[in-house]
Amino acid sequence: MDAMKLLGTDAVGVGDRDLRFGYARLHDRAEHDKLPLVSANLLLKSTKLPAFEASVIRKVGTVNVGVFGLISDKADFGPARDSLIATDPAVTAKKMVADLRKRGATVVVLLSQLGKVETEDLVTAVDGIDVAIMGRNVGLVQKGRLIKSAIAVYGGEQGQYMGRTVVTLDGARRNKSVESEMFMLGPEVGEKKEVAALVQGFEDKFNEKLRVKEKEQAVKQATQTAQNEPDHYVGDEVCARCHQAESDQWKTTAHARAWQTLVDKKKDATPDCVPCHVLGYDKAGGFANASATPKLVNVQCENCHGMGTGHQAFPARSAKLTEQVCITCHTSNTSPTFNFSTYEPHILHKFTGKLPVLPPKPTGSMGGE
Repeated sequence: MDAMKLLGTDAVGVGDRDLRFGYARLHDRAEHDKLPLVSANLLLKSTKLPAFEASVIRKVGTVNVGVFGLISDKADFGPARDSLIATDPAVTAKKMVADLRKRGATVVVLLSQLGKVETEDLVTAVDGIDVAIMGRNVGLVQKGRLIKSAIAVYGGEQGQYMGRTVVTLDGARRNKSVESEMFMLGPEVGEKKEVAALVQGFEDKFNEKLRVKEKEQAVKQATQTAQNEPDHYVGDEVCARCHQAESDQWKTTAHARAWQTLVDKKKDATPDCVPCHVLGYDKAGGFANASATPKLVNVQCENCHGMGTGHQAFPARSAKLTEQVCITCHTSNTSPTFNFSTYEPHILHKFTGKLPVLPPKPTGSMGGE
């Protein structure tokens, strides 16, 4: 929310996940930051009054842009469920469009927390919405989809893309055309230093909390280390006893440095990042934390070949690596430039040709190289 304020955000739609710490905390923080949260159908249960502003009108050049928010009336508000209710989104939307037009809005924007299908159905049923920006488990779609005269914007959930929507008006200030496109925040997009400092400060404090917790648990977990599990991961040092050449080649790959990339970026305690940079995360006999299982960091032999204690069950001939193994971590979100045929030669133990050049890794990507 601090970052949104620094960026000059004009309106923020309220979603059910924003309420995970309760209504009072979200409301107080918004008041502190003077951040305009909008939700037209979220009401205080005690008074039936709006919990936040229903809408705002912002001047863009000479055009009045009206923005309102909607939240799903089927959402679980968590600790806020005792104090908040949500009215029917479609009924509220019709009232809000009429109200915003009456107050002089030329363009109407919906910040929807209804999900993909419900938002599309609402825009089909309710006239007068020019732009519907979707949230709540909505995947990324590069180009906006035209629904009647409105554009539906699908921005994804990882914050790695920025959307640009262009509404063209005719001489009578009516919606003539509208289009939208998402842009990846890659290396060519500069950072705003004040926002970068906010993010880094948060991550540093959060990671330090996790490290303290990790150390407290290390003694307790020491008796349940991977070596004491009947089936467990053995680590690359054990594999190298018989497969030295393969181990030497593996050390030249980015997989062998996967953990260090997290350490360098101070994300080695970030739950979203750790699983794809270690061996056997959250599995019996796998990586627990860097203190208790230091030999299970990096992407190792067993990530691709299977658990070491099952060695006797491995096939006599080498199994061919499949794309399915790789895309468990190299997803469209974590590795948007990943292409199996391009990346495969860089990890094959006996590849003898000229290695294809890997595309540059976007700065927003969370995954491994």
